[in-house]
Amino acid sequence: MNVLDLVATLQQPLFTLLGTAVSWTEVLGFGSGALCVWLVARQHIANWPIGIANNVFFILLFTQAGLFADAGLQVVFIALAGYGWWTWVHGSSHTHTQPLPVRRTTRVEWMVLATCGVLGTAAITVLLDTATESTVPFFDALTTALSLMATYGQCRKRLESWWLWIAADIVYIPLYAHKELFLTALLYVGFLALCVRGLIAWRRDVVEEQVVVAA
Repeated sequence: MNVLDLVATLQQPLFTLLGTAVSWTEVLGFGSGALCVWLVARQHIANWPIGIANNVFFILLFTQAGLFADAGLQVVFIALAGYGWWTWVHGSSHTHTQPLPVRRTTRVEWMVLATCGVLGTAAITVLLDTATESTVPFFDALTTALSLMATYGQCRKRLESWWLWIAADIVYIPLYAHKELFLTALLYVGFLALCVRGLIAWRRDVVEEQVVVAA
């Protein structure tokens, strides 16, 4: 079986949910995505390779569903995953011997992220509206911008990256339901719960780090 045959097989219906066919791609995206977020919350390095596999499944799924910005976003996620993987392994010290600690997002980072988020959302909306057949250009662009901002924070272990993921998930859930990707919408409900758990866990690490520094 060659790659094209494998892709065609993954996109075949596996079962029906709420009257809509669910493919192998969506099922595998569901499982790998849930596992990835759970591993991120636990700060486990395996989240990066699992996340890359999830990105590949979602490229196929979103292209088929006409969510072109989300499909393109997965390619960027793969590149960022390589950066995040390296950063988590080597840490933040000049000697690369200390694990990367959880930190709060600085004011400068927030200013840069907000500017890039607004400009990125506007630019991607125009691009999708004029160059693709996207039926939801603004919301597709908004979730793309939020996800990129959150991924940057995740790569740097910034606590507030979880708030950005939560904001993105709140938009993703009805967006995927609207596109009849019901299993994926359900997955993002799970993501939302895992993001809250991750926020609590990472906040605990920040507090513990502050106690150590103060001592």
